[in-house]
Amino acid sequence: MSGARNVLGGSLMACSYDPLTGFLRTGCCERVAEDFGKHWVCVKVSAAFLEFSAASGNDLCTPRPEFRFRGLKPGDRWCLCALRWQEALSAGMAPPVVLEATHESALELLALEDLQRYAVAV
Repeated sequence: MSGARNVLGGSLMACSYDPLTGFLRTGCCERVAEDFGKHWVCVKVSAAFLEFSAASGNDLCTPRPEFRFRGLKPGDRWCLCALRWQEALSAGMAPPVVLEATHESALELLALEDLQRYAVAV
């Protein structure tokens, strides 16, 4: 992603092409004006997080072909809304974060120290 930076200050890496993620479905957790959800945090979803998310009103497992969304399974990487990640953190359910693929804008809403505690190797 040309010019975009991650939370570590380096070039933003892609989060996932399978499943295809990102607000614009480019594979990257990029910042775009139309993305009111702020899908900036690249996570590796777990079964526990998927259950938490569904119970919180955001079912990420059910396929939604109209949004080019096949549904997530544990182990998938996904661009998550920054505030949803914070909500999961507060509930003790935060999924691991891929720092190199998390947009620097996430630092407007989240503490780097929290993200680093949940970092997963690329």
